[in-house]
Amino acid sequence: MPGLSRDLVERLYAAPPDGFVAARSEAVAAARAAGDPTTAREIARLRKPTVAAWLVNLLALRRPELMAELVELSAALRGAQRELRGDRLRELSARRRGVVGALVGQARALAEEADSRLAAGKLPLAEVEATLNAALADVEVAEQARSGRLVRATSYAGFGEVPRPQLRLIVGGPDTDELTGDVVDVPVEDAAEESARATGDGSRAAGGRRAGGGVARPGGAGGQRATSTADRAAARTARAEESARAARRRTLDRALAEARNRQEQAEAELAAAVAAERDAAAALAAIESELAELERRRAAAEQDSGRRKLARRAAERTAVAARRRTGEVQAAVEAMAEDGDDTP
Repeated sequence: MPGLSRDLVERLYAAPPDGFVAARSEAVAAARAAGDPTTAREIARLRKPTVAAWLVNLLALRRPELMAELVELSAALRGAQRELRGDRLRELSARRRGVVGALVGQARALAEEADSRLAAGKLPLAEVEATLNAALADVEVAEQARSGRLVRATSYAGFGEVPRPQLRLIVGGPDTDELTGDVVDVPVEDAAEESARATGDGSRAAGGRRAGGGVARPGGAGGQRATSTADRAAARTARAEESARAARRRTLDRALAEARNRQEQAEAELAAAVAAERDAAAALAAIESELAELERRRAAAEQDSGRRKLARRAAERTAVAARRRTGEVQAAVEAMAEDGDDTP
């Protein structure tokens, strides 16, 4: 045997799990007989799948186009969740339910086709559905499910990746915030720069007056007026800068509060959706358990009915034999009586 062939692996994982160990042992013995101990060891390391994992493997091996659609949908859902696109998420969630439901139905049909002895009510379809939902949320699980070599079912408590929204403040007038969609009012020009320009104009005007009226002396009235004007301009600049900072802070605070509010709403909706999905899975599992119990009771009733039918037939045979014997004895008695009447 030249190596662990893909056909062999698919054949092992597509067969019902109750025959996996025997088929694997047979393949190991064949590899050793062919003088290929390396392949024999590789085959021996293959693990037996659970029934739920086997059903997922059947989907990967027999319905690869549906599993490919699942992987594609998984990437689309994660992208929509990262981008916080509500409409797209709702659309993809509806599509997810359809794809998962179709895959579960296909798993049931493939199992019955592979082994007619399997009762549909006894199949762990809830575990299959949980594994498919986990594949939608986790890339690694999706690839394992698609490989056709899954050995156990899995589940996922949440859904999607944790979003990390990025805030961007648009400077240059009223605009729309990318995250919240609300209008963010930002001053067109920085108030400090506007004040500085006004101060510069005042200084140039004062300089012009000094140029026209002579040199201003520090100890004179002109020098005092210049100093007072500069102080007032500095105070205006400081107040303008403080006002601009306060305006920016209020804008960011409003955006942050809105983002947190929307995040809380999204988290609450996500938690409700996860709880609803979990409840639905539990309800389905309960129904399947009830179906399994009904199948068991039906089989027991059929066996009891068969036993009673056999007992009735035996009783009929006994009754027929008893009636025949009674007739024979009655005939003998009558014959004896006739013989007695004929005796002289």
